[in-house]
Amino acid sequence: MIINRTLHEMMQYLTEAFARIFSPNDDKYPAIGVQPFYGEIYHSGSSIDW
Repeated sequence: MIINRTLHEMMQYLTEAFARIFSPNDDKYPAIGVQPFYGEIYHSGSSIDW
């Protein structure tokens, strides 16, 4: 009986993992899109005065 229960639990664990990997994602991230850049563009020829 212990072997039967262990095999059952192992198969249940594997099938739940398989279902989690191949199911559609359930992330609740907002659909925000591309964010604009409001910084200064780096110019390699400019010198920085510390």
